[in-house]
Amino acid sequence: MRKLSAFFIAFFVVCSLIAQVDVKFTGSNFPGKSEQLSIAKKQIKNADIFVFTENKIEQGLELYLKAFEFNPDNSELNFKIGYCYFNSIHKDKSLEYFEKAYLLNPKADKKITYYLGRGYHLNYMFDKAIDFYNQYLNLINNKDEIAEISKLITECRNGKDLLKDTVNVEIVNLGENINSEYRDYGPMVTSDGSKLYFTTRRKGTTGGQMDTDGMYFEDIYVATKTDNGWTKAKSVGSPLNTKTHDGIVGLSLDGQQLYVFVPENGGDIYVSDLRGSRWSKPVNLSDNINSAYRESKVCLSYDNKTLYFISEDPSISIGGRDIFYSNLDHNGNWSPPTNIGPVINTPYDEADVFMHPDGRTMYFSSKGHNTMGGYDIFKTTKKADGQWSTPVNLGYPINTTQDDVFFITTASGKTAYFSSVRPEGLGLHDIYELRFPADEVAVAKPVEERVLVTLVKGSVRDAVTTYPLEAKIEIVDNNANEIVSTFTTNSQTGGYIFNLPSGKNYGINVSKDGYLFHSENFNLADTADYQEVVIDVNLRKIEVGTTVVLKNIFFDYDKATLRPESFAELNRVFEILNKQPKLKIEISGHTDNKGGLDYNKQLSKERAKTVVDYLIEKGISADRLTYEGYAFEKPIAPNDTDEGRQLNRRVEFKVMSNN
Repeated sequence: MRKLSAFFIAFFVVCSLIAQVDVKFTGSNFPGKSEQLSIAKKQIKNADIFVFTENKIEQGLELYLKAFEFNPDNSELNFKIGYCYFNSIHKDKSLEYFEKAYLLNPKADKKITYYLGRGYHLNYMFDKAIDFYNQYLNLINNKDEIAEISKLITECRNGKDLLKDTVNVEIVNLGENINSEYRDYGPMVTSDGSKLYFTTRRKGTTGGQMDTDGMYFEDIYVATKTDNGWTKAKSVGSPLNTKTHDGIVGLSLDGQQLYVFVPENGGDIYVSDLRGSRWSKPVNLSDNINSAYRESKVCLSYDNKTLYFISEDPSISIGGRDIFYSNLDHNGNWSPPTNIGPVINTPYDEADVFMHPDGRTMYFSSKGHNTMGGYDIFKTTKKADGQWSTPVNLGYPINTTQDDVFFITTASGKTAYFSSVRPEGLGLHDIYELRFPADEVAVAKPVEERVLVTLVKGSVRDAVTTYPLEAKIEIVDNNANEIVSTFTTNSQTGGYIFNLPSGKNYGINVSKDGYLFHSENFNLADTADYQEVVIDVNLRKIEVGTTVVLKNIFFDYDKATLRPESFAELNRVFEILNKQPKLKIEISGHTDNKGGLDYNKQLSKERAKTVVDYLIEKGISADRLTYEGYAFEKPIAPNDTDEGRQLNRRVEFKVMSNN
């Protein structure tokens, strides 16, 4: 029975081959159609010039397809159409034409088996791809070409493994408000996901001109997230968009700094600052970063002190494009770049990089590792010893057999964005949103797989006028008594966003000249899961009667002994007193209602005195300082909850005089 089945299969294949005739563009094959034949031949001739001389693939493809309407059964024409699709963003469409060219004439081109392998590869038909790759291997002896085909075979084997375990993720096209019929790519979002910037080559760009590839010059567009979805994207305007190419390659997590690729000096990175609602003119990022080679794709760490970027500098790369990092020194300059190392960088190209706000999770695209084709997106985690874990492929359907790049997530890690070419797309490239399912058992996941970061956002305003303020925000590691990072609120909105990786006791200080500072405390365990906190800060001017709660003053339990993590906050009180030599204040201690009044009065007074003693030791005159203990006589919250009692256990200072 099996032999009989095999016979019928073979018979069917032979009949199919017999039925397919390679029809040449000759008059004998098209009697009475000399005019149409002449037009088709001219179309092919002109298309050949477009494709093989001028590298204008799309224009050539359009002419080939017109000739195809006249004669769909010519092996050479089918191969040329397949070749055009293979060199376009619709690479997967090449297979049907390569297959037909091969069926009409197995020798339609000397590399037909290679292109068939590529066509099957791009369409996830990995076993067939491997078969044709092996056939092509038997025809070549060039070492570089053999290495290329061997890698493609490995990619097919990787693909077979990756397709066995698909990723549970929803992939959603962002729709007409974001995407156009042209190319839209390179999405960048603020860490809270409220703003989206991207690069587009749509009609109506600033210069209004087309490049040699027939596409409009790049412009940067922006959209805002609302309850109803994304607003209609619009140009960011001048000075970011010019008459030439302007592509976004990086965005700070708070959206206050934007990085632009400038096609000069081999390709450099420029930076612009958001001042109110206007972007500054981009300036060269740093001579230590930009070389005579191409630099692109930038990502800042959560504290803005480490810059990750892509460079092609062959003197310091492992192979082609590599990921590098540079650190910000005390003078505000970027250090010479350091290669991130062979755990991440491969002998092949790495195309982009994104460092998650948790400070330990990195996403990047690479043609190396276990990619299934082109660039795949990978994830790696920085371990406690500073080493990177072995990169993990994000899997299918996030990764495909084509290039998958420009991956970026929000701080929560539940939503990501990337650009891709997919059947449901509106244009040549579209931007998609990845929605990961809500993980109801996140606590049960291993720590290295959880999002351990707190996103803090809000606005800073004048407490009386409610006008937005451009204020300084310092994030302090209380245990180390050192500033982790410094941010400036937006001058027009007073808005801010910052991220706090878990595992530290943070002091947050908001200050502006002429105002009393505001402090917050976040003591985050190293296993603290993602949370989002909104804090709107109202700063008060230095006026008699104004009080400030010192939220980062800590004492030993049931004692008046200051703990070391209090010193950063105390030094801020010292700075205010030092800058305002006529300022006199009262330091007051407060408790909850646990225990007797007399005991709590004594403890709170001793704690207030300890603070005063610290300031006197720092050089503040004793006649400018008074202290008092109020126990639980002046609560600022109910004492019937743990949270309320914690708020009531505090130290304050009050402005007594400023004459």
